[in-house]
Amino acid sequence: MTTQKSVGAASPTYDVIIAGAGPVGLFLACELRLADVSVLMLEQSADPSSPLKRLPFGMRGLTIPTMEAFYRRGLLDDIVKDNPASIKSLGLQPGKQAGHFAGITFSYSDFDSSKWEYRLPNPADTNIAAELERVEKTLAERALAVGVEIRRGVTVSGFSRSDDDMVTVDTIAKSEEEEFRGKWLVGCDGGRSTIRKVGGFEFVGTEPEFTGYSAKVELAADSEPLPPGKNNTSRGMYSLAPSGQLVMADFDGGAHHREEVTLEHLQSVLRRISGINATLATVHVATTWTDRSAQATTYRKGSVFLAGDAAHIHSPLGGQGLNLGIGDAMNLGWKLAATIHGRAPGGLLDTYTTERHPIGQRVLDWSRAQVAVMRPGQASRALEAIFRDIMQTRDGATYFAERVLGVSLRYDLGSGHPLVGRSAPDFELMREGGGMTVGKLLELGMGLLVDFDSRRELQQLFPKRWTNGIEYLAGEPKERLGLSVLLIRPDGIVAWVCEGQLDIDEFLTAARCWFGAENWIVSRQKEA
Repeated sequence: MTTQKSVGAASPTYDVIIAGAGPVGLFLACELRLADVSVLMLEQSADPSSPLKRLPFGMRGLTIPTMEAFYRRGLLDDIVKDNPASIKSLGLQPGKQAGHFAGITFSYSDFDSSKWEYRLPNPADTNIAAELERVEKTLAERALAVGVEIRRGVTVSGFSRSDDDMVTVDTIAKSEEEEFRGKWLVGCDGGRSTIRKVGGFEFVGTEPEFTGYSAKVELAADSEPLPPGKNNTSRGMYSLAPSGQLVMADFDGGAHHREEVTLEHLQSVLRRISGINATLATVHVATTWTDRSAQATTYRKGSVFLAGDAAHIHSPLGGQGLNLGIGDAMNLGWKLAATIHGRAPGGLLDTYTTERHPIGQRVLDWSRAQVAVMRPGQASRALEAIFRDIMQTRDGATYFAERVLGVSLRYDLGSGHPLVGRSAPDFELMREGGGMTVGKLLELGMGLLVDFDSRRELQQLFPKRWTNGIEYLAGEPKERLGLSVLLIRPDGIVAWVCEGQLDIDEFLTAARCWFGAENWIVSRQKEA
């Protein structure tokens, strides 16, 4: 193939180049632009639309941390409205399914949310089903509106680092080669990430046990009928919904993944797994997947990062992949922006891996545990029966709900207080002109110091409304949950709390840890 090369030096230099314009890359780009960072996105697909992003295959469960991320950036209403798969599941609705583990379902009335003592009702305090295409479209519209440059139909072929600490990204588009230069590079380019491979990231895990199939089919009129719901057999698992959505797991070691899926092959696998002489009349669309689980040992190498499926892959069981990736983007965005603007404390970027890697490992193990329950054989059926019994207890259902809905997520930030490292409750401050919630206050991507007692010693530290990444807010909340002061990071994670007597030095230590050496602290020390 003959190619023409465009000299990269003629192209502008960006603060950040993101490979991959899926939901994770788009959300990260929006986070960076919120902090006035220049962003270029390079996406291999020329057309973002795909049947696999639409119903039924494109349905994704959005967990509470993902819903909170959208809420805290003013995106939630746009994600939910006109979404053909949007199913609001707010509150305890008896009989309504809230989630599942290896196909064992639980409802909202099965678990006890009152045990989640540091949660307050808010618009994001729910999980929903959403169509992937709608989510991606909403994020792309926001990205373009805030000034992200998106180039589609561009394949990233490699990258290199130069002596001036720049990253040069090599691309191919329409048989022409081109280079782009940036200070930082983030690979959001999926499970077969070019950035991960070229960057030499170690990617370790477990090999697949099965080939999974998702297809939209029609049975022939004379076909032997299939029983409804999920069915485990001695050869695998299958389910066929009334809509024609067929899902199967064939425990063949992943042998047929990425092979052509013909009607004849799909029918053969279905008959073998089910033991029923089912006949397919039509296959509208079909895709394969596996339970291979792997994770990069680090999410950062110098000026190159990984996020989303580029950093971790696992089976889609339980729908955790998109949520895990959005969490990566929410965690990385503000930290990278602070570093680019020169106001980050030392080691801040390293906390991206130390915080997100354990979360990814936990999800991979959750996926592996479900595979253990799904395997053919008596041992797995016995294990399934035990899990089913546990999930029928109040405490058991509550544990599974915490994991599936995401409310158990907590970063280890070195504090013994149970709220530190968790998502901030959506306190509503009673202020002149009406109440204001923490979720709405986070929309500008700033950290918050929320002072329920309007302490003079804190007010004196903030001579201006905006001070190097922290907004000081004083006011009486509707509910204070036994707290008096909170320091909240831009990603909505609680970094420090005070329940009674204020230790100003303890606050300053926490503030410096996450927001650097503040000018306001230095100036007050000089005054003293």
